[in-house]
Amino acid sequence: MTSGRSGRSASLASRLRVPSGPLFFPVTPFGPGGSVDVEALRTHVRRGVEAGAAAVFACCGTGEFHALTPEEYQECVAAAVAETAGRVPVVAGTGYGTALAVRYARLAEDAGADGLLALPPYLVVAAQEGLLRHYADLAAATSLDVIVYQRDNAVFTPGTVVGLARTEGVIGFKDGVGDLDLMQRIVSAVRTEGPGDFLYFNGLPTAELTGLAYRGIGVSLYSSAVFCFLPDLALAFHRALNSGDDATAARLVDGFYRPFVELRAQGRGYAVSLVKAGVRLGGLDVGGVRPPLHEPADDHVKRLAELIERGRALVAEAGA
Repeated sequence: MTSGRSGRSASLASRLRVPSGPLFFPVTPFGPGGSVDVEALRTHVRRGVEAGAAAVFACCGTGEFHALTPEEYQECVAAAVAETAGRVPVVAGTGYGTALAVRYARLAEDAGADGLLALPPYLVVAAQEGLLRHYADLAAATSLDVIVYQRDNAVFTPGTVVGLARTEGVIGFKDGVGDLDLMQRIVSAVRTEGPGDFLYFNGLPTAELTGLAYRGIGVSLYSSAVFCFLPDLALAFHRALNSGDDATAARLVDGFYRPFVELRAQGRGYAVSLVKAGVRLGGLDVGGVRPPLHEPADDHVKRLAELIERGRALVAEAGA
Protein backbone atom coordinates (compact mmCIF):
# COMPACT_ATOMS: atom_id res chain seq x y z
CA MET A 1 0.00 0.00 0.00
CA THR A 2 1.23 3.44 -0.77
CA SER A 3 2.08 6.01 1.84
CA GLY A 4 -0.80 8.24 0.77
CA ARG A 5 -3.26 5.75 2.16
CA SER A 6 -1.30 3.73 4.69
CA GLY A 7 -2.13 5.84 7.74
CA ARG A 8 -5.87 5.39 7.47
CA SER A 9 -5.54 1.77 6.38
CA ALA A 10 -3.30 0.87 9.28
CA SER A 11 -5.70 2.56 11.67
CA LEU A 12 -8.77 0.61 10.52
CA ALA A 13 -6.91 -2.68 10.16
CA SER A 14 -5.37 -2.36 13.60
CA ARG A 15 -8.74 -1.57 15.16
CA LEU A 16 -10.29 -4.66 13.60
CA ARG A 17 -7.39 -7.08 14.01
CA VAL A 18 -7.80 -7.90 17.71
CA PRO A 19 -11.32 -6.73 18.55
CA SER A 20 -12.43 -6.22 22.13
CA GLY A 21 -15.84 -7.66 21.32
CA PRO A 22 -18.04 -8.99 18.52
CA LEU A 23 -18.40 -7.21 15.19
CA PHE A 24 -21.91 -5.72 15.19
CA PHE A 25 -24.10 -5.82 12.08
CA PRO A 26 -27.16 -3.77 13.02
CA VAL A 27 -30.52 -4.18 11.35
CA THR A 28 -32.05 -1.21 9.55
CA PRO A 29 -35.28 -0.21 11.32
CA PHE A 30 -38.37 0.74 9.33
CA GLY A 31 -41.29 2.71 10.72
CA PRO A 32 -45.04 1.95 10.39
CA GLY A 33 -45.17 3.63 6.97
CA GLY A 34 -42.18 1.68 5.73
CA SER A 35 -39.67 4.52 5.79
CA VAL A 36 -36.30 4.26 7.55
CA ASP A 37 -36.57 4.97 11.28
CA VAL A 38 -33.31 6.80 11.90
CA GLU A 39 -33.92 7.34 15.62
CA ALA A 40 -34.50 3.64 16.17
CA LEU A 41 -31.30 2.93 14.24
CA ARG A 42 -29.36 5.33 16.43
CA THR A 43 -30.76 3.63 19.53
CA HIS A 44 -29.88 0.20 18.14
CA VAL A 45 -26.32 1.29 17.31
CA ARG A 46 -25.85 3.07 20.65
CA ARG A 47 -27.00 0.03 22.62
CA GLY A 48 -24.68 -2.20 20.62
CA VAL A 49 -21.65 -0.01 21.20
CA GLU A 50 -22.46 0.33 24.89
CA ALA A 51 -22.86 -3.46 25.13
CA GLY A 52 -19.33 -3.99 23.85
CA ALA A 53 -19.32 -4.09 20.04
CA ALA A 54 -15.84 -3.64 18.58
CA ALA A 55 -17.10 -2.25 15.25
CA VAL A 56 -20.37 -1.33 13.54
CA PHE A 57 -20.99 -2.72 10.04
CA ALA A 58 -23.87 -0.54 8.86
CA CYS A 59 -26.17 -1.24 5.90
CA CYS A 60 -24.70 -4.66 5.17
CA GLY A 61 -26.58 -7.93 4.68
CA THR A 62 -28.33 -7.90 8.05
CA GLY A 63 -29.03 -4.21 7.47
CA GLU A 64 -30.88 -4.92 4.19
CA PHE A 65 -28.44 -3.04 1.97
CA HIS A 66 -30.28 -4.40 -1.07
CA ALA A 67 -33.51 -2.68 0.00
CA LEU A 68 -32.16 0.84 0.63
CA THR A 69 -32.19 3.77 -1.75
CA PRO A 70 -28.92 5.70 -2.03
CA GLU A 71 -30.43 8.52 0.03
CA GLU A 72 -31.60 6.17 2.78
CA TYR A 73 -28.24 4.43 2.75
CA GLN A 74 -26.28 7.63 3.27
CA GLU A 75 -28.64 8.74 6.02
CA CYS A 76 -28.22 5.42 7.84
CA VAL A 77 -24.43 5.39 7.54
CA ALA A 78 -24.29 8.99 8.78
CA ALA A 79 -26.50 8.07 11.74
CA ALA A 80 -24.23 5.16 12.66
CA VAL A 81 -21.16 7.40 12.41
CA ALA A 82 -22.78 10.07 14.57
CA GLU A 83 -23.91 7.58 17.20
CA THR A 84 -20.57 5.80 17.51
CA ALA A 85 -18.80 9.17 17.75
CA GLY A 86 -15.45 7.57 16.97
CA ARG A 87 -15.63 5.03 19.79
CA VAL A 88 -15.52 2.16 17.29
CA PRO A 89 -15.04 2.11 13.51
CA VAL A 90 -18.01 2.15 11.15
CA VAL A 91 -17.80 -0.02 8.03
CA ALA A 92 -20.55 0.41 5.42
CA GLY A 93 -21.81 -2.10 2.90
CA THR A 94 -21.60 -1.53 -0.83
CA GLY A 95 -22.42 -3.65 -3.85
CA TYR A 96 -24.15 -4.08 -7.23
CA GLY A 97 -22.12 -3.37 -10.39
CA THR A 98 -18.94 -1.34 -10.31
CA ALA A 99 -20.52 2.04 -11.05
CA LEU A 100 -23.16 1.69 -8.33
CA ALA A 101 -20.70 0.17 -5.87
CA VAL A 102 -18.49 3.22 -6.37
CA ARG A 103 -21.48 5.53 -5.92
CA TYR A 104 -22.42 3.93 -2.61
CA ALA A 105 -18.77 3.94 -1.54
CA ARG A 106 -18.54 7.68 -2.11
CA LEU A 107 -21.78 8.22 -0.20
CA ALA A 108 -20.33 6.23 2.69
CA GLU A 109 -17.12 8.27 2.56
CA ASP A 110 -19.10 11.52 2.61
CA ALA A 111 -21.08 10.17 5.59
CA GLY A 112 -17.87 9.62 7.55
CA ALA A 113 -17.50 5.82 7.37
CA ASP A 114 -14.12 4.26 8.13
CA GLY A 115 -14.30 1.47 5.57
CA LEU A 116 -16.39 -0.62 3.19
CA LEU A 117 -17.67 -4.19 3.11
CA ALA A 118 -17.94 -5.01 -0.60
CA LEU A 119 -20.82 -7.39 -1.30
CA PRO A 120 -20.85 -9.46 -4.53
CA PRO A 121 -21.62 -7.77 -7.84
CA TYR A 122 -25.26 -7.94 -8.84
CA LEU A 123 -26.39 -11.23 -10.43
CA VAL A 124 -23.56 -11.87 -12.90
CA VAL A 125 -21.17 -14.80 -12.55
CA ALA A 126 -17.88 -13.26 -13.56
CA ALA A 127 -14.44 -14.68 -14.31
CA GLN A 128 -11.67 -14.16 -11.77
CA GLU A 129 -10.01 -11.37 -13.75
CA GLY A 130 -13.29 -9.47 -13.91
CA LEU A 131 -13.87 -9.82 -10.19
CA LEU A 132 -10.36 -8.61 -9.43
CA ARG A 133 -10.83 -5.56 -11.64
CA HIS A 134 -14.20 -4.80 -10.04
CA TYR A 135 -12.79 -4.70 -6.51
CA ALA A 136 -9.63 -2.89 -7.59
CA ASP A 137 -11.72 -0.18 -9.25
CA LEU A 138 -13.88 0.08 -6.14
CA ALA A 139 -10.86 0.38 -3.85
CA ALA A 140 -9.35 3.07 -6.07
CA ALA A 141 -12.53 5.19 -6.05
CA THR A 142 -12.30 6.46 -2.45
CA SER A 143 -9.87 6.69 0.45
CA LEU A 144 -11.90 4.08 2.35
CA ASP A 145 -10.42 0.65 3.01
CA VAL A 146 -12.23 -2.35 1.56
CA ILE A 147 -13.09 -5.79 2.92
CA VAL A 148 -14.16 -8.13 0.11
CA TYR A 149 -17.07 -10.46 0.88
CA GLN A 150 -16.89 -13.92 -0.72
CA ARG A 151 -20.33 -15.45 -1.18
CA ASP A 152 -22.91 -16.52 -3.77
CA ASN A 153 -21.64 -15.42 -7.20
CA ALA A 154 -18.30 -14.02 -5.99
CA VAL A 155 -16.12 -17.02 -5.10
CA PHE A 156 -12.38 -16.61 -5.46
CA THR A 157 -9.37 -18.77 -6.19
CA PRO A 158 -6.38 -18.46 -3.85
CA GLY A 159 -4.47 -16.67 -6.60
CA THR A 160 -7.17 -14.05 -7.00
CA VAL A 161 -7.20 -13.41 -3.25
CA VAL A 162 -3.44 -12.90 -3.41
CA GLY A 163 -4.18 -10.28 -6.08
CA LEU A 164 -6.80 -8.67 -3.85
CA ALA A 165 -4.38 -8.63 -0.91
CA ARG A 166 -1.83 -6.85 -3.07
CA THR A 167 -4.38 -4.25 -4.17
CA GLU A 168 -4.01 -0.87 -2.52
CA GLY A 169 -6.92 -0.24 -0.18
CA VAL A 170 -8.09 -3.87 0.15
CA ILE A 171 -7.33 -4.88 3.74
CA GLY A 172 -9.41 -8.00 4.30
CA PHE A 173 -11.46 -10.93 3.05
CA LYS A 174 -14.74 -12.15 4.50
CA ASP A 175 -15.90 -15.69 3.74
CA GLY A 176 -19.59 -16.47 3.43
CA VAL A 177 -19.16 -19.75 1.55
CA GLY A 178 -17.98 -22.07 4.31
CA ASP A 179 -15.53 -24.16 2.28
CA LEU A 180 -12.75 -24.66 4.84
CA ASP A 181 -10.48 -26.40 2.34
CA LEU A 182 -10.68 -23.36 0.04
CA MET A 183 -10.17 -20.97 2.94
CA GLN A 184 -7.11 -22.86 4.16
CA ARG A 185 -5.61 -22.65 0.67
CA ILE A 186 -6.41 -18.93 0.49
CA VAL A 187 -4.81 -18.24 3.87
CA SER A 188 -1.75 -20.25 2.88
CA ALA A 189 -1.39 -18.56 -0.52
CA VAL A 190 -1.64 -15.04 0.91
CA ARG A 191 0.73 -15.95 3.74
CA THR A 192 3.40 -17.05 1.26
CA GLU A 193 2.75 -14.64 -1.62
CA GLY A 194 0.94 -11.60 -0.25
CA PRO A 195 1.18 -9.06 2.57
CA GLY A 196 1.43 -10.43 6.06
CA ASP A 197 -1.19 -8.14 7.60
CA PHE A 198 -4.23 -9.22 5.57
CA LEU A 199 -7.41 -9.74 7.63
CA TYR A 200 -9.84 -12.67 7.40
CA PHE A 201 -13.43 -12.85 8.62
CA ASN A 202 -15.88 -15.71 9.06
CA GLY A 203 -19.00 -14.33 7.40
CA LEU A 204 -21.40 -17.25 7.56
CA PRO A 205 -24.94 -16.29 8.67
CA THR A 206 -24.46 -17.46 12.28
CA ALA A 207 -20.69 -17.48 12.40
CA GLU A 208 -20.42 -18.63 16.00
CA LEU A 209 -21.55 -22.11 14.95
CA THR A 210 -18.37 -22.53 12.89
CA GLY A 211 -16.13 -20.32 15.02
CA LEU A 212 -14.06 -23.15 16.46
CA ALA A 213 -13.43 -24.62 13.00
CA TYR A 214 -12.43 -21.27 11.48
CA ARG A 215 -10.15 -20.52 14.40
CA GLY A 216 -8.33 -23.73 13.54
CA ILE A 217 -7.20 -22.25 10.21
CA GLY A 218 -6.32 -18.89 11.72
CA VAL A 219 -9.60 -17.00 11.15
CA SER A 220 -10.83 -15.57 14.45
CA LEU A 221 -12.74 -12.48 13.28
CA TYR A 222 -16.43 -13.02 12.58
CA SER A 223 -19.81 -11.40 12.02
CA SER A 224 -22.27 -11.73 14.90
CA ALA A 225 -25.91 -11.29 13.95
CA VAL A 226 -26.89 -12.72 17.35
CA PHE A 227 -25.25 -9.69 18.98
CA CYS A 228 -28.16 -7.64 17.56
CA PHE A 229 -30.65 -9.21 19.96
CA LEU A 230 -28.67 -11.18 22.55
CA PRO A 231 -25.43 -9.27 23.15
CA ASP A 232 -24.56 -10.89 26.49
CA LEU A 233 -24.56 -14.34 24.90
CA ALA A 234 -22.55 -13.12 21.89
CA LEU A 235 -20.00 -11.54 24.23
CA ALA A 236 -19.76 -14.72 26.30
CA PHE A 237 -19.06 -16.75 23.17
CA HIS A 238 -16.52 -14.19 21.92
CA ARG A 239 -14.63 -14.36 25.22
CA ALA A 240 -14.68 -18.15 25.23
CA LEU A 241 -13.49 -18.42 21.63
CA ASN A 242 -10.67 -15.95 22.03
CA SER A 243 -9.48 -17.25 25.42
CA GLY A 244 -9.43 -20.89 24.34
CA ASP A 245 -12.30 -21.83 26.66
CA ASP A 246 -13.61 -24.42 24.24
CA ALA A 247 -15.81 -26.09 26.86
CA THR A 248 -17.87 -22.91 27.32
CA ALA A 249 -17.96 -22.30 23.58
CA ALA A 250 -19.25 -25.85 23.04
CA ARG A 251 -21.98 -25.42 25.68
CA LEU A 252 -23.19 -22.25 23.97
CA VAL A 253 -23.13 -23.94 20.58
CA ASP A 254 -25.05 -26.95 21.87
CA GLY A 255 -27.55 -24.99 23.94
CA PHE A 256 -28.23 -22.02 21.69
CA TYR A 257 -26.37 -21.63 18.41
CA ARG A 258 -27.14 -25.02 16.86
CA PRO A 259 -30.89 -24.81 17.68
CA PHE A 260 -30.91 -21.22 16.43
CA VAL A 261 -29.32 -22.20 13.11
CA GLU A 262 -31.81 -25.03 12.75
CA LEU A 263 -34.64 -22.54 13.33
CA ARG A 264 -33.07 -20.08 10.88
CA ALA A 265 -33.08 -22.82 8.24
CA GLN A 266 -36.90 -23.04 8.44
CA GLY A 267 -37.39 -20.03 6.18
CA ARG A 268 -35.66 -18.26 3.31
CA GLY A 269 -34.34 -14.88 4.36
CA TYR A 270 -34.50 -15.76 8.05
CA ALA A 271 -30.85 -14.75 8.41
CA VAL A 272 -32.29 -11.21 8.34
CA SER A 273 -35.97 -11.41 9.29
CA LEU A 274 -35.44 -13.73 12.28
CA VAL A 275 -32.73 -11.38 13.61
CA LYS A 276 -35.11 -8.44 13.27
CA ALA A 277 -37.74 -10.42 15.14
CA GLY A 278 -35.19 -11.01 17.90
CA VAL A 279 -34.52 -7.28 18.20
CA ARG A 280 -38.25 -6.62 18.48
CA LEU A 281 -38.54 -9.30 21.17
CA GLY A 282 -35.91 -7.36 23.09
CA GLY A 283 -38.15 -4.31 23.21
CA LEU A 284 -36.86 -2.13 20.35
CA ASP A 285 -39.39 -1.67 17.55
CA VAL A 286 -37.35 -1.95 14.35
CA GLY A 287 -40.30 -2.83 12.15
CA GLY A 288 -40.37 -5.63 9.65
CA VAL A 289 -38.30 -6.47 6.60
CA ARG A 290 -38.84 -5.01 3.17
CA PRO A 291 -39.89 -7.23 0.25
CA PRO A 292 -38.79 -9.55 -1.20
CA LEU A 293 -37.94 -10.75 2.33
CA HIS A 294 -40.86 -11.83 4.50
CA GLU A 295 -41.62 -12.06 8.20
CA PRO A 296 -41.06 -15.28 10.17
CA ALA A 297 -44.06 -17.44 10.96
CA ASP A 298 -45.64 -16.84 14.38
CA ASP A 299 -44.60 -20.25 15.69
CA HIS A 300 -41.03 -19.56 14.63
CA VAL A 301 -41.03 -16.26 16.51
CA LYS A 302 -42.38 -18.08 19.56
CA ARG A 303 -39.58 -20.63 19.23
CA LEU A 304 -37.08 -17.79 18.93
CA ALA A 305 -38.37 -16.23 22.16
CA GLU A 306 -37.84 -19.58 23.91
CA LEU A 307 -34.32 -19.82 22.54
CA ILE A 308 -33.51 -16.32 23.73
CA GLU A 309 -34.57 -17.28 27.26
CA ARG A 310 -32.44 -20.39 27.03
CA GLY A 311 -29.51 -18.29 25.86
CA ARG A 312 -29.89 -15.95 28.82
CA ALA A 313 -29.94 -18.92 31.18
CA LEU A 314 -26.74 -20.26 29.60
CA VAL A 315 -25.03 -16.94 30.19
CA ALA A 316 -26.15 -16.95 33.81
CA GLU A 317 -24.89 -20.51 34.28
CA ALA A 318 -21.51 -19.57 32.84
CA GLY A 319 -21.28 -16.57 35.17
CA ALA A 320 -20.55 -14.39 32.13
